[in-house]
Amino acid sequence: MMVDHIRRSLVMAALLGVSGLARAADRVTLPGGGSYPDHLIRFVVPLPAGGGADIVARLIAQQLSQDLGQPVVIENRPGGGTVIGAEAVARSRPDGYTLLLGTATTHATNISLYENLPYDPVTDFEPIALVAVLPLILVINPSVPVNSLQELIEYARKRPGKLNFASTGNGSSIHLAGEMLKMVAGIDIVHVPYKGATPALTDLLGGQVQFMFTTIPPALPHVKAGKLKALCVANAKRSSILPDLPTTAEAGAPGVEASSWNGVLAPARTPPEIVGMLDKRIAKVMQVPEIVSKLNAGGTEPSYLPAREFARFISDETARYAKVIKTAHVHIN
Repeated sequence: MMVDHIRRSLVMAALLGVSGLARAADRVTLPGGGSYPDHLIRFVVPLPAGGGADIVARLIAQQLSQDLGQPVVIENRPGGGTVIGAEAVARSRPDGYTLLLGTATTHATNISLYENLPYDPVTDFEPIALVAVLPLILVINPSVPVNSLQELIEYARKRPGKLNFASTGNGSSIHLAGEMLKMVAGIDIVHVPYKGATPALTDLLGGQVQFMFTTIPPALPHVKAGKLKALCVANAKRSSILPDLPTTAEAGAPGVEASSWNGVLAPARTPPEIVGMLDKRIAKVMQVPEIVSKLNAGGTEPSYLPAREFARFISDETARYAKVIKTAHVHIN
């Protein structure tokens, strides 16, 4: 499959032709001689093909290929809760030819979840740009007789240990959003982890669990069909996709904020000239109307932040999740 990706990318590079040559003047001249980029770039996604993060990466890679005049090839390296792909990039040469699509898992939660994480999210990477945020919404089975977050909290308080909330896996941002609600609201609810969104939503629809936080795309068809009720979005601001849905703060639970997010990173010690150039290129990519439209259609909010702000964002996210993970005693062996 990797060979097929490379072949397709090389065909794309050939089709770029004069366009790529026309942009040669925009390449970075490196201190030791030579210019960047002058050959294929690997863009590692630490998750399986076909998911939300993979779609984000492929949209960016396609546009960067056109802008840089060099193929940008997606390499899916799933496994180990994103650890395998992230570690592979951390150990790669810092020359700008291996990039990572980082996530909340790779760079905000894994450091607190694993006792012996084989990479350091801060010292082993150079942040380039945040590109997208996937807001989480709280959805419940209609059999639960509530219509707001406050009503759900009151309902749970009267039934300690009786309500179950699903997640896509232990330590995921979806799991931690539920733990945040448990802490902020002071309610006794039971976590039920699943291996992905599909089995979790299946049991939620069937009533085996009562509610869950989830990204918008997999839940939206069920909400529109009346099979699930959406109560709020776990974000600081409302979602442009579901603008009528209140935030958790507006709904009475300030501090319950969690999301899946994607950003581009390079191995530590990648030359600043390369980081700066890629940051500027990505900033332009995130303004392309077609990219914005496709991301929105997939339930993703384009959310560009430049390198320095992205680094601060990672730091803030890490500290916030670390508190929840420690309080909830969440660990992965």
